[in-house]
Amino acid sequence: MRLVTYQSADGPRVAGLRDTMIVDLNLADAKVPSCVKQLLAQGPEGIRRAEAALANGKPMPVESVSLIAPIPRPEKIICIGLNYADHAREGGHEPPSVPVMFAKFSSAASAHQRPIVLPRLSQEVDYEAELVVVIGVGGRHIPKDAALEHVAAYCCGNDVSARDWQLKRPGGQWLLGKSFDTFAPFGPALVTADEVPDPGNLPIQLRLNGEVMQKSNTNQLIFPVPDLISYVSGVCTLVPGDLIFTGTPSGVGFARDPQVFLKPGDVTEVEIGGLGVLRNQVVAEK
Repeated sequence: MRLVTYQSADGPRVAGLRDTMIVDLNLADAKVPSCVKQLLAQGPEGIRRAEAALANGKPMPVESVSLIAPIPRPEKIICIGLNYADHAREGGHEPPSVPVMFAKFSSAASAHQRPIVLPRLSQEVDYEAELVVVIGVGGRHIPKDAALEHVAAYCCGNDVSARDWQLKRPGGQWLLGKSFDTFAPFGPALVTADEVPDPGNLPIQLRLNGEVMQKSNTNQLIFPVPDLISYVSGVCTLVPGDLIFTGTPSGVGFARDPQVFLKPGDVTEVEIGGLGVLRNQVVAEK
């Protein structure tokens, strides 16, 4: 099942995709929450109920609603750095012995077909294709062998990065360089975990204006998804709707010669096998 969130007059509501149509799951079955976080918190039983609602509900054209981030204002956007060996080396680093973690503000969350806004305060904005893990049932100190039981869904993500803030400011401003508004688009929809049998073997690529800039497979992750969930949950309690951006492969703009940074009019496309294509146009901040 593929889940999206649309903006209604009463606030965000979760819906399921059926071909080119969407179904408001709560309108189809009042036992299905209208809030995506509440739905994910119900675990597999809630997903099964939502699937039945999707099959039986009244469809609406996607064009008739305004889609927003699949999880509006996630509590946590946790990101993993240097998680592909080739990307670590292109940036002058050795592959890490433990996961490198940072975060984005929840206000950076954005959606498929929503613009990436180039801030006036940065001239070196970069792209990063990533597999995103969506937490369902939360927990703390989750063992590796149980970690995937806490995953509700997966999707494509773009860890947009202001390199001049991240790398050139005193002390390295990773948090701010990664957290400008619109710097965490993800989607195009949440693909429920039952449709992704092996998140550790998915082709991933990023295209910039149709040209392939990054191309790899999640089997190249230094720390695969179960390791990341276990490691992160040792630090903080994971809750429904938390996002884990799992890292990017080589081919990012700042490591190229000459360097490539995003400019107004560009279009980025992140494609991951079975998860769809996350497409965003780049615009200048007004």
